[in-house]
Amino acid sequence: MITQDITASSGQFYTWNNFHCAYEVKNPINSTPAGIPLLLIHPIGVGLSRNFWQRFCTEWYKQNNRNLIYNPDLLGCGESDMPHVAYAPIDWAEQLQYFIQTIVKQPVVLVVQGALFPVAIELVKKQPDLIAGIILSGPPAWSVMTKPAPEWQQKLLWNLLFDSPSGNLFYRYARRKKFLQDFSIKQLFASEADVDDEWLDTLQEGAKNPASRYAVFSFLAGFWRKDYQNDIESISQPTLAVFGETASSISKTGKQDTTEKRLADYNLHLPQGSSIKIPGRNVLPYESTTEFVEAITPFVNQLTVNSNQ
Repeated sequence: MITQDITASSGQFYTWNNFHCAYEVKNPINSTPAGIPLLLIHPIGVGLSRNFWQRFCTEWYKQNNRNLIYNPDLLGCGESDMPHVAYAPIDWAEQLQYFIQTIVKQPVVLVVQGALFPVAIELVKKQPDLIAGIILSGPPAWSVMTKPAPEWQQKLLWNLLFDSPSGNLFYRYARRKKFLQDFSIKQLFASEADVDDEWLDTLQEGAKNPASRYAVFSFLAGFWRKDYQNDIESISQPTLAVFGETASSISKTGKQDTTEKRLADYNLHLPQGSSIKIPGRNVLPYESTTEFVEAITPFVNQLTVNSNQ
């Protein structure tokens, strides 16, 4: 297999709603881009940003794929502006809708990590003609996706805990290397050995700006939690859900769901969906990069074939 280097135009910016938003575009060196572009949606968490996808991008081209990759920082993360607001999935969906309309300017395949699935749902509802397909990496258990968090609880958590001096202190504690390591081992990775310095150093660097806490705390307050069953059952785009063999839930809801149950639930409720499992737990593009790329490549290629017919 020929290994291809990649070029990355990093540090590019666009303005959306008067906010400065960052992104990068990646493509293989000495090769003409081909196929439907990928749009990556990174997870929300302490220190997380578009850098989550770096291993994936390298492996994607190493396996001789030629799709352009658009890798944006969501508002509140990475190099994008970090306003002091409570973020909801619709906010990020509208940001990405504008990004596709003005920067990408053609249909994309969404590649979505974890509990950012609601952002993809809102984006599909707003701009279905620009979404050719969806790939879900470790989406939440079905019971999590269909059980809303009470609005009063969300506001209480945000106002009294997160958007407060105590929340600021907690974030400073949570971005310590020891905390990040323990959390990653307990909740994210299948193998403790995969929680490496590259992962931890990236998170610490990404969490240096204390304003990055607003996106994280919005997520922890549960502003993304609602009943999405009808919306999911209305998705007409081909959708592939990829689960880790030892997938788990952080929230109590869905904690007992096995990987097999997750596969069955998503197969049942996605009209054009299919599900597979690969080695790993909850951050598959990082911990099981090769297997993840191998799993989704046939799906992406088939979407290209279908679009050319």
